[in-house]
Amino acid sequence: MNSQFLLEKLEHSEEYKKFVKENKDAYLCSAFFIIDLSEKNPENKYHFDFYIPSSKKTFSFETENGIKLVPLERDYEIVLDKISMKNHFDFDEIKEKILIEMELNKIKNKIQKMIFSLQNKDKKDFLLGTIFLSGLGLLKVNFNIAEKKITDFEKKSLFDMMKIVRK
Repeated sequence: MNSQFLLEKLEHSEEYKKFVKENKDAYLCSAFFIIDLSEKNPENKYHFDFYIPSSKKTFSFETENGIKLVPLERDYEIVLDKISMKNHFDFDEIKEKILIEMELNKIKNKIQKMIFSLQNKDKKDFLLGTIFLSGLGLLKVNFNIAEKKITDFEKKSLFDMMKIVRK
């Protein structure tokens, strides 16, 4: 699955066209993707979030079962950066790059689920990922979309995350 296909699916929907017509200043500010690699009943999710500066509201388009517009609650006044989406990405290619990094780092676990947040950081589009592995392992991955490379790769365990929450 690639981002261009998902974005085109969204842009061709009547729900999106209506939204853009009614909110001319709206822009893509983030996206959220869950890639479930389980063999039985994978639950993939693809959400594109749009910020409307004139109303300071954010809406998400859920695209997994048709196109559904959902308002998002925000408790803060921060203006969200615009995602350019001029560089597209493919989840299968990203998975391959992650597998190469895992091999280099001698990580033998199997990828079960990949969760990515698309954000703009320092005027660049990035995918910030949490990769769930077998054996309660986690990977924190940053992927630079323009350069098509992993810029940050760190192995953690679910127990490491639980220690942080307890403190």
